[in-house]
Amino acid sequence: MSTQEGAALAGFDPASGFDADFDFDLAVLGGGLPPDVQNLIEEGGRLWQQPEQAHALLIKARELAPEHPATLIALYRFYFYSHRLAECREIAKIALATSRYAVQSNYDPVADARDNVPARFYLFCLKGFAYLNLRLGEFDAARVALDELRLLDPKDVVGGSLLAIVLNRYESGEDEYDDDVAPPSPSRKPYGWAQVEPTP
Repeated sequence: MSTQEGAALAGFDPASGFDADFDFDLAVLGGGLPPDVQNLIEEGGRLWQQPEQAHALLIKARELAPEHPATLIALYRFYFYSHRLAECREIAKIALATSRYAVQSNYDPVADARDNVPARFYLFCLKGFAYLNLRLGEFDAARVALDELRLLDPKDVVGGSLLAIVLNRYESGEDEYDDDVAPPSPSRKPYGWAQVEPTP
């Protein structure tokens, strides 16, 4: 990753916060994206078979709208489906920092996991970060993320317990980790934190 790309990806600075007129709740739902940035993201999607050009467009979109989660989501998807998981994890880190700032300090683990837009975005970012660490074999980092997810989402609204079950199986030696095999679909059976032993 070039220095320019790194600067563009960093974009949002939690120390400075959002612009006064920026609506993060609306942005998470896709609103408030400048038309020129939307066009860059859409063009990047159309150039999927030309990854270098698509990547450059998405980086440009990020430069123009560093606060907007849509630019992060577009890059996350690009890296993920390009199997560039380490870079995808870096995007997840930035998304976590951005959404963490947007979540209010009076967070309610039960109500907000279902109804608070920034909180739900943060939880899904946390789940994605845990998944990427799992895929990259960074099991300790995956465990830390899943422990936080369990604390913030005790009702398992975003389905993090499935990843914890998979991680436990790998760590116990029941399964060898295979980077090419995705975890089982959560629709196969009901999951929940009650089925996962908490970390000592």
